[in-house]
Amino acid sequence: MTADMKESILGMVPQAHPFRFLDRIVDLDAQKIVGEYTFDPELPFYQKENVVPESILIETVAQTVVVAMGLHLIDIDAKSGKGLNPAEYVTLFTDVEMEFFKPVHAGEKVRVHGEKQSWRFRKIRSKAELYNEQGELIARGTLSGMGVKKQ
Repeated sequence: MTADMKESILGMVPQAHPFRFLDRIVDLDAQKIVGEYTFDPELPFYQKENVVPESILIETVAQTVVVAMGLHLIDIDAKSGKGLNPAEYVTLFTDVEMEFFKPVHAGEKVRVHGEKQSWRFRKIRSKAELYNEQGELIARGTLSGMGVKKQ
């Protein structure tokens, strides 16, 4: 996938600062996605120890493997003549099962790896893994969501 296409999908992700947790799409195709985010130490989400809350880590993973991947799959469907326009949809996160193994601190960069398990009727289910810059596994799990038409 070209850099312009990755930027186009990233531009469709509806979350904005300070709640956007996807800086860059590294790799993307119909089966997998890899995204990166660096946690800004100036954001108010961190506790005294500057540990990123699990809810923010889940949101980081969801924005990559559900929202961005879902928008990409809607775009693929649109280009195959299924009558969809990705600009008319938003992909919403619906459920998660995650295990956490290590903390993430403010200022750290993480990498999210996602693999599509299913995509049907604009519903996505993905397996995901979250890594730190040292390549250590931070968390893994399964997330789901669905594309809904914007109002």
